[in-house]
Amino acid sequence: MARDGGADAAAPAPRDPGRPAFLELFFDLAYVVAMISLVKTLGADVSWTGAGETLVLLLAFTLVWALATWSADTLDLARPAVQVHIVGVAAASLLLAAAAPDAYDGRGVLFAVTYLAIHLGSSIYYLLLRPSAIEPRRSGRVLFWYTIAAVGWIGGALATGPTRLLLWAATIGLEYVAASLGWPLPRLGRSQPQEWRLVGERVAERYRQFVIIALGASIFVTGTTFSVGQYTMDRVWALLVVFTIVVLTWRIYIYRAGELLTEAIARSTNPTLLTQSAAVTHLIMVAGIGGMAVTSHLVLMRPFGETPASWAAVILGGPALFLVGRGVLDYTVFGRISRSRLVGLVLLAGTAPATDLLPPVVVALLAMSVLALIAAANLVSTRVHARTPMPPALG
Repeated sequence: MARDGGADAAAPAPRDPGRPAFLELFFDLAYVVAMISLVKTLGADVSWTGAGETLVLLLAFTLVWALATWSADTLDLARPAVQVHIVGVAAASLLLAAAAPDAYDGRGVLFAVTYLAIHLGSSIYYLLLRPSAIEPRRSGRVLFWYTIAAVGWIGGALATGPTRLLLWAATIGLEYVAASLGWPLPRLGRSQPQEWRLVGERVAERYRQFVIIALGASIFVTGTTFSVGQYTMDRVWALLVVFTIVVLTWRIYIYRAGELLTEAIARSTNPTLLTQSAAVTHLIMVAGIGGMAVTSHLVLMRPFGETPASWAAVILGGPALFLVGRGVLDYTVFGRISRSRLVGLVLLAGTAPATDLLPPVVVALLAMSVLALIAAANLVSTRVHARTPMPPALG
């Protein structure tokens, strides 16, 4: 009896389906590297073309991450066969991140083939791993659409110059449209919510971790960029400004919509649609945080001197994009958009005309001041008016 009790005590506790598994946190490490790679790519080419190229790559990485996150709700992550697959996707994502800086040069084929191998390989693996009535419909739809997407990715990889960007942008746009429509197929129609079985608490936590990935990449870029130059007072002040921007971004995100997203999903009349909407808002915010990471790189490399228009667009555009996503998250959770987000966007836009007269660190200081005002307004507003999740009615 004692041995039986000991065996029972030693048996691993079942995983809480509402909490991400440790394996998923391990999986996220590859995406920290991916975000750092994308930030460095844009930092090396701060232009509209560079921004477009980086955005396409970010959208590609996000789809891999999102599909892996959604699929985890239908899989038993304690199974060795599933763990092998998740680790394999992480390894392929690491290769994808390594190829990203030269994806529009000599490593386009490597990037495209690796990206397609993740999606097509995952769909085939799930079909073989889970021979159920639902799996052929779910993974079969994804497999069909990525077979079509393969034409654009391979065609773009074989093309050169602007043609590659145009083909890849059109293809990733097609992928997002297909995903938003539920990967429709003739006769089978669209993917149904029961095919994914998304757990609101777990998915909300994964979205928060997606933001942490971006913030972690931003801090890494800030630290490494500062370490490669001289430790002058100019750069120390610049470090203080850009790090404070990261801290304020975290504060604005988590307080309070970020904290209450789980409850909002539970209260929603259409939890699946709200979960998909939240995915888009987090993508917008992560893109903005990526822009702020590029700001850290630029400002720490050269705090003073002229601020080119492209630099000003990044320094002010990163916080603005984050506030757009954060405003949409407000609507997703509370059914309304906080006025402070709109005021912040107006203030950032009002700062833009003066940027050619100011050094980069001062432009960043103005952006930091706007975020600080929003964080303070959030704190005061929440203390005066309690915030209860009231998600909008979704059809």
